Amino acid sequence: MAKGEGAESGSATGLLSPGILRGEENRRTQKGGKKQLSICRKLCYAVGGAPYQITSCTLGFFLQIFLLDVAQVGPFSASIILFVGRVWDAITDPLIGFCISKSSWSRLGRLMPWIIFCTPLAVIAYFLIWFVPDFSSNQVWWYLIFYCLFETLETCFHVPYSALTMFISTEQSERDSVTAYRMTAEVLGTVLGAAIQGQIVGKVDTPCIPDPDILVEEVNRTHATSSLNDTKNAYMLAAGVIASIYVLCAVILSVGVQEHREPCEKKEQPPSFFRGLRLVMSHGPYIKLIASFLFISLAFMLVEGNFALFCTYTLDFRKEFQNLLLAIMLSATLTIPIWQWFLTRFGKKTAVYVGISSVVPFLILIALMESNLIVTYVVAVASGVSVAAAFLLPWSMLPDVIDDFHLKQPNARGHEPIFFSFYVFFTKFASGVSLGISTLSLDFAGYLTNGCSQPETVKFTLKILVTGVPIGLILLGLFVFKLYPIDEEKRRENKALQAIREEAGSAGSDTDSTELITIL
Repeated sequence: MAKGEGAESGSATGLLSPGILRGEENRRTQKGGKKQLSICRKLCYAVGGAPYQITSCTLGFFLQIFLLDVAQVGPFSASIILFVGRVWDAITDPLIGFCISKSSWSRLGRLMPWIIFCTPLAVIAYFLIWFVPDFSSNQVWWYLIFYCLFETLETCFHVPYSALTMFISTEQSERDSVTAYRMTAEVLGTVLGAAIQGQIVGKVDTPCIPDPDILVEEVNRTHATSSLNDTKNAYMLAAGVIASIYVLCAVILSVGVQEHREPCEKKEQPPSFFRGLRLVMSHGPYIKLIASFLFISLAFMLVEGNFALFCTYTLDFRKEFQNLLLAIMLSATLTIPIWQWFLTRFGKKTAVYVGISSVVPFLILIALMESNLIVTYVVAVASGVSVAAAFLLPWSMLPDVIDDFHLKQPNARGHEPIFFSFYVFFTKFASGVSLGISTLSLDFAGYLTNGCSQPETVKFTLKILVTGVPIGLILLGLFVFKLYPIDEEKRRENKALQAIREEAGSAGSDTDSTELITIL
């Protein structure tokens, strides 16, 4: 397939000389210049990405340790909750994406109604995830139901929001720009989520058993119960603050962003689910992109899901966890604009290789060295640089894949939600696998619920989950990424071909455009 795509690219390049390509690109830029998005509109769109990242950050970093040490769910039950919840979330993504593609246009648009109507229910479900019920026999069902419910409602928000990139501008440069704004806001969202959850929860001490040989009945139960109640209240307070921010961001998005139809969109019935899925999954560049970032996402998800336990028990930085997390997220936030400049200057493929691989030496360092707070902060800052690249680049490359798909399938319309939803599907599936396997591995290693310290087998397992396995997955993902065919030359060619097609379809096409179509 890659060979055929390369031959097709070379054939088109031979037919269209560089002068024609540049001329059509400049013509399209001038044509679309009047439709540039204002900074205010870009900011309103970017703010809409914060709720997903705030809640994903808190759930990714804190839910595992909350279930184990606060709700006091066993490691095996916690692994079931985390795995089933994320897999369910992954399954709902393509289904909801297809339902969105079947939605009809309304006064608010086709995507915006989903965002507006799912928000109130989502914040209620999110709050109940962090509530510890009085009964203990069916706690697993409580967390499983509300976790799955929230992830479903969050999907109803995030899939249309992601696809909205294709409907707020037709210019790829504007899409790249608004994606950079969005990624910056999303990383700021993770910083906000880490700050709110970490600082509120970090001010209370979760009770633990200092010696695993001492029975629970012999511990000071009154003090332990009081401390545990304070911890539960802290988690609920943080959930209430985050839920309020969620609603505020959704209001700003719905008021400040206007959804537009594609200029060449035909008013026809959307394809069936399986036909649309077959078209999307048969597009080679899309498969290679999601396959590579599946491994890369799995690597970062393993680090995210086990970071709290790794800092607490392996590195013995129980009081520094929330500060280390803030260092990662602040570093990621500050380097998002740098990566945006880098991909514009050197290309997106080069940015992927440099950005994703930059974390590998620091993971090796933290694996080989003894516990050292200064070195850990250095590794946290360096990891944030790579996290920024992992945030920005796949979302910046998906519109390129969709444009390439439209050129090869000119009559296929309404597939954008399927593209975005299946990418989210694979990343969430990777998250579910990583959380389920890692928590189950801790169970096999002998994890002690409420323990102030853990056996050496648990510490070693956490080190492997946070360093060794992610390094292998990153290298595998970058190897697969070498097969991705859309480089900067291919992007410029696709842009010029799309401009020619739009010129040919317009009523006022001139003689030059007709000649170009003849050449094509």
